[in-house]
Amino acid sequence: MANRLVSGIPHDEDLTVERGLRPQRLNDYVGQDRVKENLRIAMTAAKGRGEPLDHVLLYGPPGLGKTTLAYIIASEMGVSVRVTSGPAVERTGDMASLLTQLQPGDILFVDEIHRLGRAIEEIMYSAMEDYSLSWMVGKGLQAQNLSLKVAPFTLVGATTRYAMLSAPLRDRFGSVYRLDFYDELAMESIVQRSADILELEVDVEGAKEIAKRSRGTPRVANRLLRRVRDFAQVMGDGRVTGEMALKALELMTVDHLGLDEVDHRLLRAIVDKFDGGPVGLETLAASISEEADTIMDVYEPFLMQLGFLSRTPRGRIATRRGYEHMGVAFPGPRQGLQPPLWQGNEPPPETP
Repeated sequence: MANRLVSGIPHDEDLTVERGLRPQRLNDYVGQDRVKENLRIAMTAAKGRGEPLDHVLLYGPPGLGKTTLAYIIASEMGVSVRVTSGPAVERTGDMASLLTQLQPGDILFVDEIHRLGRAIEEIMYSAMEDYSLSWMVGKGLQAQNLSLKVAPFTLVGATTRYAMLSAPLRDRFGSVYRLDFYDELAMESIVQRSADILELEVDVEGAKEIAKRSRGTPRVANRLLRRVRDFAQVMGDGRVTGEMALKALELMTVDHLGLDEVDHRLLRAIVDKFDGGPVGLETLAASISEEADTIMDVYEPFLMQLGFLSRTPRGRIATRRGYEHMGVAFPGPRQGLQPPLWQGNEPPPETP
């Protein structure tokens, strides 16, 4: 799953390449206009007052630029950024060490912040509000309270699971922004910008072919661009034209909507094995040999965004558009299922 070309989850190779492609200033960041304008105003106001920026929470699907925005905030504010992730902070002492090393105004970026342990979350409350740390060490009669002051800082948290953050932690963020999938025009700009940095010649049609298969996700666009570059180098003269991009992406089995073999296998299972559904998540997972959580968190969101799949209380069903994409005649609504189920993603009305 993690090695899918169209997955927003970073591959090992992405981590190195993305550093060179990552914009450094807000003006160079393509898309997310509402988020950018709100951040611009907040940063300008904070600098005018000589104060750290309010704590910022960024959420949305992987690969949309949450980490990039954290670095841009640090660059625009003229401060340093320390980077960690929820799973990497295992003990309260680890977080205390990070916080005490921060200089006034610095940014602490915590990716996958929803995976912070409960004890670590609790020491973050006072750090975010009062710039102080307070926690208990030892047990029983040996227990003692430790307190430390930390420099005023800005916590930038990123998560793909906004609902999994505890309410007390969410409430301590002064600004909360959702990052949405990018439109095709923004994706074309991102492809062209990355091509210029990679010193790769990409014509307008080539950029369009890559952009429309990138699922509205910059990380996917940059990954596909690198794979198409390899194809153009070996099978052509190195230039990425529309025809060259089309051949390369067809070879990678990425269709015109950005769906790959896994997406088609999931849709095919619902349509063929379960007559269009409804089918339970666990049953569907067993039928395609995938984890239920992986289907729910990774595969389904984009299929639902396209209107190919619908979640209902009785299970997953394929919509009319899903049937059409698979080239299968739509049989019409099943008995006991309301027609609107097959048209969109809303759950059905309760049936008596």
